[in-house]
Amino acid sequence: MRSLFAVLIAAGVAACAAPVPDSGAGVGFDDYDTYLSQKQARDAELRAQRSGQTTVAPPAEATPAQQTASDAVAAVRGTSAQPARGESVPAGIQNTSPNAPTTDNPTISDEQDFQAVSGRQSIESDAERRRAQSAQYQVIAPKAVPSRPGGGAQTPIEFALKTSHPVGQKQYRRSVFSSNKAAKACGAYRSAELAQDAFLKAGGPKKDKLGVDPDGDGYACGWNPAVYRNVANRG
Repeated sequence: MRSLFAVLIAAGVAACAAPVPDSGAGVGFDDYDTYLSQKQARDAELRAQRSGQTTVAPPAEATPAQQTASDAVAAVRGTSAQPARGESVPAGIQNTSPNAPTTDNPTISDEQDFQAVSGRQSIESDAERRRAQSAQYQVIAPKAVPSRPGGGAQTPIEFALKTSHPVGQKQYRRSVFSSNKAAKACGAYRSAELAQDAFLKAGGPKKDKLGVDPDGDGYACGWNPAVYRNVANRG
């Protein structure tokens, strides 16, 4: 009797105990290959998140209701289904903006396209066009340079190149009183170049009405023609 009672108690305890898991079935997976594939997919997802990459799902095709709503918004804006900044373009809507780039522009020359040019030009037509251009070619004969206005007075450059005597060598007669007023007369000019120009226009070098060439060398206020002569000799 005691043996039977012990057997019944052991059977009850065994029925209430939790079942022992099958270690061959894996941890929450059907088999090891399934676990390995899911682990690799999870690792790839974590790496993408750490590197800032996101997986963007492809846009779904627009439904007729979405197309109608987009057309209504475009009609209110006065545009051709152009989205505002920050909005996305529903699938199936084409960009018909006047600023949209076009691939077929008739205003762009195709002269560098051999196939396009050969279809409308030939060697004979090209030769005829060259003959027509040659017939319109005109040779314009050179004309004499007009004389410089100013009453025929020489410029300081012309005078420097036509003369060769050095500064201080007397060439023209001067009054004995010219030297007394030369300093004051030269002070009226900002440079010797301007004094020489005014001197030549006033009748110089033969006459010194301005009193700027007291030594009679033809150079007013110490003006030196060597700078122009040196340039002409180097040329």
